[in-house]
Amino acid sequence: MPKAISIQSFPKAIVHVDGDSFFVGCEVAIDPSLKGKPVITGKERGIVSAASYEAKALGVKRGMSLFEVRRVSPKCIILPSNYELYSLFSVRMYDIVRRYTPEVEEYSIDECFADITGLRRHLNKSYQEIAEHIKKDLASELGITFSVGLAPTKVLAKVASKRNKPNGLCFISGKDIEVFLKDLPVEKVWGIGGQTGAFLNKQGVRTALEFVEKTFTWVERNLSKPYKEIWHELRGSSVLPVSSNDHHVYKSIQKTKTFAPPSKDEVFVFSELSKNIENACIKARRHKLKARKIRFFIKTQDFRYFSREITLRQGTNAPQPIVNLIEGEFGKVFDSGLLYRTTGVTLCDLSTETQRDLFGDFLEVEKVEEIASAVDEIDKKFGKHTVWLGTSTRALKGSRAIEKRQTASKCSRAPIKGETDRKHLYIPSLGEVG
Repeated sequence: MPKAISIQSFPKAIVHVDGDSFFVGCEVAIDPSLKGKPVITGKERGIVSAASYEAKALGVKRGMSLFEVRRVSPKCIILPSNYELYSLFSVRMYDIVRRYTPEVEEYSIDECFADITGLRRHLNKSYQEIAEHIKKDLASELGITFSVGLAPTKVLAKVASKRNKPNGLCFISGKDIEVFLKDLPVEKVWGIGGQTGAFLNKQGVRTALEFVEKTFTWVERNLSKPYKEIWHELRGSSVLPVSSNDHHVYKSIQKTKTFAPPSKDEVFVFSELSKNIENACIKARRHKLKARKIRFFIKTQDFRYFSREITLRQGTNAPQPIVNLIEGEFGKVFDSGLLYRTTGVTLCDLSTETQRDLFGDFLEVEKVEEIASAVDEIDKKFGKHTVWLGTSTRALKGSRAIEKRQTASKCSRAPIKGETDRKHLYIPSLGEVG
């Protein structure tokens, strides 16, 4: 049987930072009166996006309908999601971790990896002390609790951060790997899904330790490349580097929206899709990207997907030509006899380059892109979606988000790092900012 334990404590030192009920944590940070209460976000979608631990203790789960939530626990405080707020907290989270190391991977809006290998002498702290200080700074400056794990690899760091949630701090040294893996169900390991977990269970592999005790020959014969990497990582050998590449280099841009109640109104459902297209194009213009291929889908109440893919003759980041093309395909996937709950669009084949076409589309697209840029300037001054396409009216009219942006006063103080004209925290401060 191969040895499953590293003989070194920290051949590499990887920290995983994971926000505890992050969306709700952000809401509590700006409204402390919510602290200790069962709080839920997702009012605008009709389903639970995030729940506080107090709400979870009452039986609330992510994805549960709000109707069911009110039946299970009428005491829950239900809030609309504020993704601009969460994004701003997320940027500040990354910045705090980067005070300790430039090697930070922005894995998701509420979690990141950091490689602190070799920084003990530079920071005059042990690896454990560095992880402790990161956790302390995040909590004191953001007002949110985080669970932090330290281990020799990314997969083990994930195991560590989930060990003592919420507000946990856990260290897994190479010499202690066996202790942490012996009771961990293999399907709970990051990257091993339900189907692969079920397959491993049938092979007699039920715990993470039993998995790493398999020979590499067995793993190679029975599993694909990602699981070979997980096998190495669980054994304390780092094969998945912390990627600190710029996350603004997008291969695609996707915008989706689930709405409630579900609808069979074709005009309304298309309006929701049109709004997604506008939002995706706003992001594309922000990063000076143009799409040559578009995918869109609509999803029914019973979770059936209908989609189409369209290739553009001329790349663009303006919504109007995209909406016009999709409008011609929409009737082919929409069925008035079905209830729909979600729409989505993906801008693909993104590029910063513009090529003049042979069919005369370039000048026409260039004109609508100039209009879109003018709309961006208006939105910067008055708020997002001050001006919108007529096809988006049904989805945007009376929107809570628009009303909030148009009525809320701007911060009178100097902006916090990460804030823009469109993103504000309406509080005096969240603590010292580096």
